[in-house]
Amino acid sequence: MKETYTLNVAGVTRELPIIQISNDLAIASFVILGDTELVCAVAPKIVEKLPEIDILITAEAKGIPLVFEISRLLNMKNYIVARKSIKPYMDSPIVDEVVSITTQKKQILCLDGDDASLIHGKRVAIIDDVISTGESIQAVERLVEKAGGIVVARAAILAEGDAAKRNDIIFLEELPLFPVE
Repeated sequence: MKETYTLNVAGVTRELPIIQISNDLAIASFVILGDTELVCAVAPKIVEKLPEIDILITAEAKGIPLVFEISRLLNMKNYIVARKSIKPYMDSPIVDEVVSITTQKKQILCLDGDDASLIHGKRVAIIDDVISTGESIQAVERLVEKAGGIVVARAAILAEGDAAKRNDIIFLEELPLFPVE
């Protein structure tokens, strides 16, 4: 039988499979893509904790359903997605590099120039599903700053490992890491 971790967040329970991602570390695999019930339960709880903001941003792809639901609840016209590759339609993209705990390789995040103009001078909340090492959030924050935006909140459903000790992020529940011996 596969080992799991029981997560309870915003009144929703999920059994998360524990997946070894390196020789010495395993994580509880938390994927919100396709989980409408969970996204709709957690989004209002995050909205309650957010300061006054003008626009939301997330990194492609797992944060997209969450940022959509939060923007809908806040009656916002749009949100921004930092893409993982430069697309042919992008005009004057802004680019940053990141290595996250789940990808474990260097990747880029980029903003289209039009998206950057929406951020300029605005109070921005960075939204993600899980904050672990904080590398992805930092890369998005650098993009926001390059675009002239002001990051006023960093929010996620879960804070994994040491991220739960941070006082500069908003999160609903802690998610432990699982050292492999």
